[in-house]
Amino acid sequence: MKTINQLLLLALTALLMASCGSTKDVPYLIDANQLPKEVLQAASRATDPVIMPGDMLQITVTGRNPESVQPFNKISYISNLSSNGSALTNSNAGNAPMYYYLVDDNGNIEFPMLGQLHIGGMTKAAVEESIASQIHPKFLTEKPGVEVRIQNFTVSILGEVKSPGTVTAQNGRLTVLEAIARAGDLNIKGRRDNIMLIRTNADGSRSVNTINLNDKNLLVSPLYNLQQNDVIYVEPNASAARSSWSIPPGLSLGMSSVGTLISIATFIVTLTKL
Repeated sequence: MKTINQLLLLALTALLMASCGSTKDVPYLIDANQLPKEVLQAASRATDPVIMPGDMLQITVTGRNPESVQPFNKISYISNLSSNGSALTNSNAGNAPMYYYLVDDNGNIEFPMLGQLHIGGMTKAAVEESIASQIHPKFLTEKPGVEVRIQNFTVSILGEVKSPGTVTAQNGRLTVLEAIARAGDLNIKGRRDNIMLIRTNADGSRSVNTINLNDKNLLVSPLYNLQQNDVIYVEPNASAARSSWSIPPGLSLGMSSVGTLISIATFIVTLTKL
């Protein structure tokens, strides 16, 4: 009887240990306060987004004289080609997709007055400078201001998060922690030390990277700042995998029979000791 009780106690202990995850795997950025300040400051600058094929861009050219820069703004250019200028007075016209620039598979766009521009693989800041330099001094006596915004800066997050889906960044910048926060954070069963980041590069190739949310060095990693079209996958941890495992019907019947036999044996041993 003592042996049976010991076996039952061992089995119960093993079950409890298996059902409990390690608490050290739950916190984010463990000991992040130990990172040197100079290291954090060096990595604090967010990387400028790189323009890729398929991007939808809003490009605005500004200057002291609004009329002089109108030909370089797509909304004005299209309106001047139309039979009436209603688009110029429509305050919502600038939000229509037809006024955006779609980067084609070769990384090119068609820009008013300048023609075809190859901008694929360039940073947003480099595109702004390139357009301004091509307008001035050839067309304008003063260098204009140019602003480029990526309209489809989205990141997909799926797996063990509370609200999987697509996250959009209006300002064209998004970090790993911001994306996870917008997805409602990870479930308790989400694995934090092996998150998959699938990235599409400017040349169309893909790379697969691993992110460890437990590691404080994530704050200074180049993967901390996301790029448009990144995909984040949070895989289940061991506890979730065990809970989803099902026992085959035949094995379940056999285990049930063994359990019944053990109960009968325990009852017989108890009677013999009376």
